[in-house]
Amino acid sequence: MDMVLTLRSVLVEDGEIPTKVSDVLKSIEVRQNPWGVGQHARSDWAEGLEVKNLADAEAEVLYFVCCTPAFDRRLHKVPRTMVKTFNKAGVDFGILGNDEVCCGHEVKRLGDLWNSEVLRETNLENFTKYPIKQIVVNSPHCYNAFLHDYPGLEVPIKHYTQMIDELLTEGRLAFTGEFKKKVVYHDPCFLGKHNNVFDEPRRVLQSIPGLTYLEFDRSRERSLCCEGGGGRMWIEAFDAKDRTANIRVKEAIELGAEVIATACPFCLLMLEDAVKNGGYEEQIKVMDIMEIIDQVLD
Repeated sequence: MDMVLTLRSVLVEDGEIPTKVSDVLKSIEVRQNPWGVGQHARSDWAEGLEVKNLADAEAEVLYFVCCTPAFDRRLHKVPRTMVKTFNKAGVDFGILGNDEVCCGHEVKRLGDLWNSEVLRETNLENFTKYPIKQIVVNSPHCYNAFLHDYPGLEVPIKHYTQMIDELLTEGRLAFTGEFKKKVVYHDPCFLGKHNNVFDEPRRVLQSIPGLTYLEFDRSRERSLCCEGGGGRMWIEAFDAKDRTANIRVKEAIELGAEVIATACPFCLLMLEDAVKNGGYEEQIKVMDIMEIIDQVLD
C-alpha cells in the first residue's frame, strides 16, 4: 500500500490525475473539506441541539464529526443521534464546530502529501488547544488517520462503536425500544481489517432489543470492501455494476437480511447507491448503527 501511495503522490505532483480527484483536492485546499461546501456550514447538522463548542466551554471528550456526516444531509442523523446518546449517557463532550477540518486521511491516500500535512498540523493545534482527555470519531477513516498518521498525538482515540459499547457495559446507556429486523453487519475496512475493531460494533447491535443478528460469510478479516476508501468515493468505476458494493448488497439479500448495518459514512453511501442502482429499495435498507440506535432510545 505504501508503494501505491508513493506512486499516487508522484502523479499528484505531475498533475496527472482525474478531474474529479483534482476538484476534491482543490476543495480540501481551499475549504478544508472534500465536498465543495463552505466551512461556515460545517456545524449546520447541530442546529437546535444541546452541544458544547469547545471554544466556549471545556469538555473531557472531543466528538470529531468528520466531513461526510457534517456536510451530507443524508447522514446528519448520525451525529445528531450521537449527541442525543451522549447526553442521555451523561458524557461530558464538545465539538469544534466550524473550526473542525478534514482529518486528511483520503487526501494522503489520494497522493496529496503536502495538504495532508497541513491538515494534520491544523488538527493537532486544535487538539492541543483544549484540555480534552479523549477523542471520539464517527468515521473509521478519521480513526485510522489519528492512530497512524498523527505521530505525537497522545490523546486516546475511539471509534463511536467502541464508545457506545463501553457506555452499555458500564450501564450508563440502555436501549428501551425494539428494532424487529434481520440485520447483517458490514465491516468497514479501516475499522476492521486495518485496526482490528470487530467485536464492539457486533456487541452493540446484538444488545438492541428485537434485532435478529446475521453474519456475512465474508466478514471480519475477510470482509468485502465497499470500494469507497482510498479516494474511490470520487472516482467512477469503468463498469459500475461490477463494484463490490453491488456484490455485497446481493449477498445480504441472499442471506435474508432486511438491513445492512455499517459504521462508516463511506460504506453507507456506497452500499446505499448499490441498493438504488440495483432496484432493491423494497427488499433491503442500509443504515448506520447510530440510525438504528435512534429508533431504540426513548
